[in-house]
Formats: sequence, C-alpha cells, structure tokens
Amino acid sequence: MNKIATLKGKRVIVAGLFSIKEADPESLLYTLSSHVEAMGATVIGTVIQRRGVSRGGVHRLESPMSAATLFGRGKAQELAAFSKKENADLILFWNELGGRQVRNLEKLCDTKVRDRQSLGLRLQSDSSCTVETATTRESQSSDQA
Repeated sequence: MNKIATLKGKRVIVAGLFSIKEADPESLLYTLSSHVEAMGATVIGTVIQRRGVSRGGVHRLESPMSAATLFGRGKAQELAAFSKKENADLILFWNELGGRQVRNLEKLCDTKVRDRQSLGLRLQSDSSCTVETATTRESQSSDQA
C-alpha cells in the first residue's frame, strides 16, 4: 500500500514544535494540513508548542522539549487528551521523530504517530511541501539518464 493510500479517510491531528525564531508556525502546519487533506484525510485539529529562549537559552532553541516525546510533558498530555476526545486515527508531526518518541507518543495518545518525512512529505526551500513517492523518484531518475 502506498503512503498516500494510508491517509485516505483518516482523522488526523497535525502537530509541531517550533522555536520562537519561526515567525509563522501556523502557516507551516496549514501547508502540511492542506497536503494531508489532498491525500484524502480529514485534519481535525492542530497542536503547536513553541520553544522560547527562557527554556534553556538560545543554543537550545532547535532542541526537543523532551527527548521522550518531543513536546514537554504538559503539551504531550494535552495532545493525548485531544486525540482521545476527537478519536484521531493519526497524529502527524511536522518535526522528524525518533523511534523512541514515536513509541512513547503512541502509547500516551493511544493512536498512530508519524512524522511528515515518514509519509514522503518534505519541506522545500520555499516552505511548500511536496509528496515524494516511488513514481516521482523513478521519473527523476529516468530524466537524468
């Protein structure tokens, strides 16, 4: 089954952790949400956590709030409650997640958790998302030959 088919009919929460340096994280999640909906899913909400300078200084702005869940404990619990209340099928993170983070979040939220990279959604330099599928990679390879 391809990655696009896995989203068809799913109820999805889009989530992300952004440093205070990111001027408009809502716009990034809106872009991701639009692509998810184009893949046949219904976005039922978004959850954003901001990381400011007061939480560890400027050198930690790009670090996770928690190595275990990416989000801080309170925001992770908020996400879990929202997911359960809305009967989400999937929580899709803007940020790249490690295997441990995925397992911890799935256990906490009682639903599947993925990051956009695992679904083939990648950020372009103009802040738009594209879907990279095997077909796209094959056509690029044949164009270069």
